Amino acid sequence: MKIDVDSSSHSLVFRRKYKISDPKFSIIVPVYQEEKIIESHLKLFSEDLKEKYNFELIVSDGGSTDNTVSIAQHYADIVVIHNNSSRQTISQGRNRGADYASGEVLCFLNVDSFPADLIDFLNILKDFTYQNGVYNSIGALASYVSGFPEEVILKDKIFYTIHNNYVHLLNIIGLGMGRGECQIVRKEIFNRVNGYNDNIAAGEDFDLFRRISKIAKIKFDRNLHVYESPRRFRKYGYIKTIFFWLMNSLTVWWFGKSVSKEWEAVR
Repeated sequence: MKIDVDSSSHSLVFRRKYKISDPKFSIIVPVYQEEKIIESHLKLFSEDLKEKYNFELIVSDGGSTDNTVSIAQHYADIVVIHNNSSRQTISQGRNRGADYASGEVLCFLNVDSFPADLIDFLNILKDFTYQNGVYNSIGALASYVSGFPEEVILKDKIFYTIHNNYVHLLNIIGLGMGRGECQIVRKEIFNRVNGYNDNIAAGEDFDLFRRISKIAKIKFDRNLHVYESPRRFRKYGYIKTIFFWLMNSLTVWWFGKSVSKEWEAVR
């Protein structure tokens, strides 16, 4: 891989020598200390699929000290590494990945979020990119999120049903909402709203879509289905987790900053 140094963003950039020259969309995966799960995620996006669907895979690393970066270099077309002693927010990580994206559409996908059906997922990205059918006038997509089938219990199913309908409702009334596990937006729209707010450590997903909703239509797409682990709910419980979600959303909405100084990754 070719190595560049970007002093303006305190980043090291590794570029694969042989990558798709003109990708139509970019999948951006923000990571930090993810050596245990990153390979199982990235290897889903094989070279054959990249060529067939004409996309690039970008990993934006927050300065990992484990084997995250070395694993990423085997699979990603571009690896952006935070090269500064300060802790990077996930907003900054996503933005730095977007800085080097060539696609017309940006798909931000968390490393612990997996498409329920990979081919359906890529076909939706393709249709959205080419503005086919129902995606003709849509500026961004919010995904349907649920837990891994082998991990969920009844209370998880109840929560995900309620929460997905809540996300859908916010987009119907024009407020804008999308879980950060998977957010898809046209690059032109992303640039017009200046991307994620670098200074927000939590609630950045709501903040981005709230601003996008003022200039473009957002579609909550139930067919754009991704799985996540409900382990955060197991560790903190639903009441505490939802409380912090709510407080961060409200303070981001009212004051442009989050209550949480850091959003802990639960592994």
